[in-house]
Amino acid sequence: MHFKLIIALIGEDKTDKVLKAAREAGATGATVINSARGEGVEPVKTFFGLTLETQRNVLLLLVEEHLARTILEKIAEVGGLDEDTGAGIAFQIDVEDAVGISHQVRKLAEVVEDKL
Repeated sequence: MHFKLIIALIGEDKTDKVLKAAREAGATGATVINSARGEGVEPVKTFFGLTLETQRNVLLLLVEEHLARTILEKIAEVGGLDEDTGAGIAFQIDVEDAVGISHQVRKLAEVVEDKL
């Protein structure tokens, strides 16, 4: 079984909805790193020297490769990543090897067999 790592940078207000949607699309879990900061194409707005930016969360989802694109698209849809400027980004990278996931492999084996 091969895996991909989906990394999503999502606003705090949408994190729970995105996690729920990712699970419904086949993700078996996630790690959330709270309160990240980032900058996009447009400079960060300030008001009297105070930065007006929303905090983001970094979501890490190790998912089976056959489910990865579906999960990534669901994250984009629920997070509004293609509609709203500054809503966040999500991308996937190949994972060469992973340990500590035998419980996920057992659960995913049936799901992936249906997809093949």
